Amino acid sequence: MGMGPVQAGAGDEDGFDAAPMSEINVTPMVDVMLVLLIIFMVAAPLMTVGVPVQLPKTAAAKSSESKKPVVVSIDKDGQAFLAKEPLPADTALARLKALAAEDPGQTVLVRGDKDVPYGRVMEVMGLVGQAGFAKVSLIANAPSGGAATPAPAAPAPASPQ
Repeated sequence: MGMGPVQAGAGDEDGFDAAPMSEINVTPMVDVMLVLLIIFMVAAPLMTVGVPVQLPKTAAAKSSESKKPVVVSIDKDGQAFLAKEPLPADTALARLKALAAEDPGQTVLVRGDKDVPYGRVMEVMGLVGQAGFAKVSLIANAPSGGAATPAPAAPAPASPQ
């Protein structure tokens, strides 16, 4: 048989009818719809911000104002500083404990020179933990030379016993 038009109702050599298929194959369409359903199911919770509500007004004082964190710096010689004041090794723990007694939930930011040995930074962080501070963060410069940014607060390292 040649490449002529297919005629409905005319049988070929095998006895099968060679009419064009008039049914739609829905399997690819179902696959696409299931993929879209999964995408929307994953994306929908991310788009909801919350329930819009009108909050009442109150004359109560604002809750705790964010306090300035305690900043402990270590210069390139390994000398520790509390803010800009030198923090001698013999009085460091006592001064940090006094600050922790005022507010133990306060965040301590530790700044260390890039040339300071890692062990010295860990010694200072250990003192901060022994003093009773629970939140200790390390400060570093952004790679583009931007301002110093604290890392997320982490629990203070356990004191050696």
